[in-house]
Amino acid sequence: MNWILLGNSGFMNFINLVFGPEDGAGSYYRYHYWIKGISFALQVTLFAAIIGIVLGIFIALLKLSNIKILKVITNIYVDIIRGTPVYVQLIIFHMVIFAQADIPRVAVGAIAFGINSAAYVSEIIRAGIQGLDKGQMEAARSLGMSYGKAMLYIIIPQAIKNILPTLVSEFIVLLKETSIVGIIGSFDIMKAANTIISQTGTAIQPLITTAIIYLLLTTTFTFFMRKLERRLRAGDTR
Repeated sequence: MNWILLGNSGFMNFINLVFGPEDGAGSYYRYHYWIKGISFALQVTLFAAIIGIVLGIFIALLKLSNIKILKVITNIYVDIIRGTPVYVQLIIFHMVIFAQADIPRVAVGAIAFGINSAAYVSEIIRAGIQGLDKGQMEAARSLGMSYGKAMLYIIIPQAIKNILPTLVSEFIVLLKETSIVGIIGSFDIMKAANTIISQTGTAIQPLITTAIIYLLLTTTFTFFMRKLERRLRAGDTR
């Protein structure tokens, strides 16, 4: 921790080490590593979140249906996904399912994390739908809506509004989990840190920078989601 005790000069050395030029020539700056890693992590998180929400809603509706075989299949899916580490699932997608496919690693990561997230999101949405007053569905049907339209326009929007805080927590976890996506050879935030560690021979500064980046990303994400949540709550009181 000498870089802290050295004051301003220590801080500047810290900045120079993690963001400055790779060599004295200044032909390439290390901040490019962080930009590349952050971009990859955000892409994986965004696409995985979309897959997780869409697939999660679909699975939740299947679990709430009256068809027993669909309930059994979705229960098996949720149990398998939640009972195995996402690390193992990511490797299976990369080395088995997409081993022969020529697709970008960001797609492999998004699909693996999206399918993983869908298992958790489906349970959250199912609980949200079951938590609504049954009169909501009956009122929608009495207005002439089909079951599908009532779910799409009345039930699911209300359920998502009620479970938004839980969904935010799930997607913050999803963002942090992308720190392992480097195992499939992608250039994520941890890969940026490891590259700088290998170049400089010191680990503390790159790892602290990694922690700060994830903290800033999750804090920013939480801020905007809470703002959205407050707007939705305000809409209810009008």
